[in-house]
Amino acid sequence: MTDADLELLLLIRHFELSLLELFDQGQLNGTTHTCLGQEYVPVALTPLLDEADFVFSNHRGHGHYLARYRDCHGLLAEIMGRQGGVCGGAGGSQHLHRERYLSTGVQGESLPVAAGVALHLKQAEPGKLACAYIGDGTWGEGAVYETLNVAALWSLPLLVVVENNGIAQSTPLDRHMAGTIAGRAAAFGVARHLVTSRDLGEIRAGLAPVLAGVRDGGPAVVEFLTDRLGPHSKGDDTRPAEDLELIRKNDWYAQHAAATPARFQRLDRRARDTIRAVVEEVSARPCA
Repeated sequence: MTDADLELLLLIRHFELSLLELFDQGQLNGTTHTCLGQEYVPVALTPLLDEADFVFSNHRGHGHYLARYRDCHGLLAEIMGRQGGVCGGAGGSQHLHRERYLSTGVQGESLPVAAGVALHLKQAEPGKLACAYIGDGTWGEGAVYETLNVAALWSLPLLVVVENNGIAQSTPLDRHMAGTIAGRAAAFGVARHLVTSRDLGEIRAGLAPVLAGVRDGGPAVVEFLTDRLGPHSKGDDTRPAEDLELIRKNDWYAQHAAATPARFQRLDRRARDTIRAVVEEVSARPCA
């Protein structure tokens, strides 16, 4: 992994941790859904995406936004309701719009929109695609199946990225999904590609031809088997302690810290300092 990749991973990690600290301090209101443990997914994908591609994110989307724009100041200002926020403070944590990036907190809402955008891209901008991030819980929404049906029928350049962390809010996968994601995609003739690795180079090498195929006009589902390190929101984690301990041991953060300690500590310290400065600067801004 390059220093640039690790720096971005660490930037997202400490941004998310700072949000939980700000909530504890009473400086944030409402809710937030951190991507702790899943940061590597958008970091792996972003270099494979073109600036002209559309990205549709979800409620757990801070990492998606930061991987695309590296805009910690704008995102934190948006979440805190301070001047300079991405959407002027109107979108908050979950509903962002910037250029060809949109997010929503409503499960499954983005998929039909992404299909419509993919149709436009096929007709007006061949070679571009629409990428939509969803979770395993979103497969309980009918919009997923309506979208896959249309995308397959019309050969749309739609990439559906599933961050399968095995739990929908507080319900384990085996209690909310019959069958498999692969089987559900296959029912519509849509290829599904499984990613179990957390090595960015390996992930990119495996997915490059998949995205090339999507750009040529065929939808695909990419399923990442990942872990949600944090709670659904701020303090609503009902998982057993032993399950959480295993997730922490498998966390990319712990693994990289052990593999290259000197390098990791240097970059980790830099990311911590960067986020600390962002929090100080944004917190001092007037309200939007």
